[in-house]
Amino acid sequence: MANRSNYIYDFEMNWDFTLIDKNNSAIEIKNLSKTYISGEVEVKALQDINLVVEQKERLVILGPSGAGKTTLLNLLGGITSPDKDGGVLKIFSSNIKKYSIKQLCEYRKNRIGFIFQFYNLFPALTAIENVVISIELLNKHLKLPLYEIATKYLEMVGLGDRLHHYPYQLSGGEQQRVAIARALAKIPFIGKEFILLCDEPTGNLDTDTGDIIIDLIIELNEKEDITCVLVSHNPSIADKFASQIIEIKNGRIEKNSKLIEKNEGFS
Repeated sequence: MANRSNYIYDFEMNWDFTLIDKNNSAIEIKNLSKTYISGEVEVKALQDINLVVEQKERLVILGPSGAGKTTLLNLLGGITSPDKDGGVLKIFSSNIKKYSIKQLCEYRKNRIGFIFQFYNLFPALTAIENVVISIELLNKHLKLPLYEIATKYLEMVGLGDRLHHYPYQLSGGEQQRVAIARALAKIPFIGKEFILLCDEPTGNLDTDTGDIIIDLIIELNEKEDITCVLVSHNPSIADKFASQIIEIKNGRIEKNSKLIEKNEGFS
């Protein structure tokens, strides 16, 4: 069974890599805006955003509260839609700005993994069950061994001895590790045209545990060759994590720093 799983995994990876656009971009945004309307009040959450993120890169979105960081993350995740007039939002060369609600649901299922500040685990499920439930819908056709895959990713995040623990039996850092495993366990089903979106993933953790989580995400990014986008208000996290940093203020990108010295592996 394990050999069959590895064979299908490799096949899926090879098949997906043939679909990658020659420009090697995971994210391409051109002149994108997002306006929220409440009664007669319009709030420009994002204005004329332009951004390119290459595959396998680690992008950090920095900015104060209310700057538009989470709005941009939600646009990338297909949770909310940009303004209809103008702009392009391409993910792996597909303009998701044109997607219907049904297409956005499929996009979130097949292209996006989320890690949140507050973990969002099911309290009545064990660690391994929290991972399995997130990949069951992806397994209709491939019929891969769900519990073997869940175990593999929980072991990758250092929880091989916590598989059958419930969230209340885990520390905050351990719960966040389950959330990371849950997000990455999609990879055997969908390939590496995949973006991991992290919304303040260390915001609910102490400094030392937060550093461990950041190190873990970097390690998994390099091992799995996935694209990562992380929202933070902490410049020190950005310096440690990012190959590219954008700073957002009042809905606009005020600075875009491509960290070449950290980016040599992202060719």
